[in-house]
Amino acid sequence: MKEKLLQYLWNFKIFNSFDFTDVAGKPVEIIDFGKWNFDSGPDFLFGKIKFQGVTLVGHIELHIRSSDYIFHRHTGNPEFENLILHVVYFHDADIPELVSRNIPTLELKNYIDETVLDKYASLENAKVFIPCEEIFNAKKIPFQFEEETLLKKLDHKSLEIEIALAKNKNNYEAVLFQNIAYAFGLKVNAQIFRQLAENIDFAVLNKVRQNLTQLEALFFGMCGWLQSPDDEQTTIWKRELDFLVIKYQLKTSGVIPKFSKLRPPSFPTVRLAQLASLYHLNQNLFSKVMTAKSVGDIVKVFRNVVASPYWNDHFNFGKVSTTVGEKILTDDFISLIIINAILPLKYTYQKNSNENITDEIIAMYRSLPAEKNTVIENWKALKTPIRDALDSQAFLFHFQHYCQPKRCLECAIGFQLLKHN
Repeated sequence: MKEKLLQYLWNFKIFNSFDFTDVAGKPVEIIDFGKWNFDSGPDFLFGKIKFQGVTLVGHIELHIRSSDYIFHRHTGNPEFENLILHVVYFHDADIPELVSRNIPTLELKNYIDETVLDKYASLENAKVFIPCEEIFNAKKIPFQFEEETLLKKLDHKSLEIEIALAKNKNNYEAVLFQNIAYAFGLKVNAQIFRQLAENIDFAVLNKVRQNLTQLEALFFGMCGWLQSPDDEQTTIWKRELDFLVIKYQLKTSGVIPKFSKLRPPSFPTVRLAQLASLYHLNQNLFSKVMTAKSVGDIVKVFRNVVASPYWNDHFNFGKVSTTVGEKILTDDFISLIIINAILPLKYTYQKNSNENITDEIIAMYRSLPAEKNTVIENWKALKTPIRDALDSQAFLFHFQHYCQPKRCLECAIGFQLLKHN
């Protein structure tokens, strides 16, 4: 038994009987179990009980053992002056202060079903995909769980976006660029591409985006790739980079993307060329995606994006490939950009001005296909319905923030699983 579990059981009233008596055998009627307190002081505030014919209103403290009251140094603490009940799992000692104040002690050991403790122990000790894997039941997923979890994810992401906005002097366009760059980097280069975008003054990007060659030179040069040109095209990019460095007093950062564990179409050279195409073709990109009313409108923005002709037969500088073809964005890749870069920023940008934005965003996630990755495949193996991006985003977020850290007592699904059948 852990104190956090005891608090959880008390908060959600998971007992096999409510005919409580204190350790002396006197009836204790719990009228109000109180409000769970996550700050200092008693565990539950503003509870209400009836004891010895008197209704008492005040705070309730929980411990594994009665003696913990002393070990936790609550004796004489003014925060516990308004205590009306001491709740313990196991009563091992009378507490003089509580006895003198006629505060009852309630021992819960016999009121808790052992199967609940066994379930929790299995969650704590699990070494599987999710702690509750052995008792997981997709039918126990609460109603509207996916929508509520997605909104948690968006609110969590909004906090990150607001921090980025503060760093960028509330420049939403710059933050959009950084978010899109992150998405273009995929798992291997996401953080590196974000750093690259943060190192580029967005005002400079705005000035050179009409010239695709200069924009490519800017991106490639910031990676330190143009120091030794390999062919005619890289020589041109090097010349343009030297011009930009002098004109805008740039400092090339030498942030070096990775090629390992990537298929050639996802090489950072190709992705940065496509990113340059996106910003070259869309001078008002931010306005287009923020005012879009459907996923289809956003997809149109990315549909014509293609790496410049040099990359038709190249995946790296100076090396001609036998695989020839335009490097366009696939439908799956466009969906990932919309899911991870566009929609969270759109939600943040409009949440205080558009009362319908929540419904719009949810509808957009519903119209996008679910992501394909190991975590989602594991959820599917548990017969979890993953129908679209709303579902996949919800269960990815839930896995990361609840299942991996084993926050089972804060989990809506865990609550349903721990309840009596």
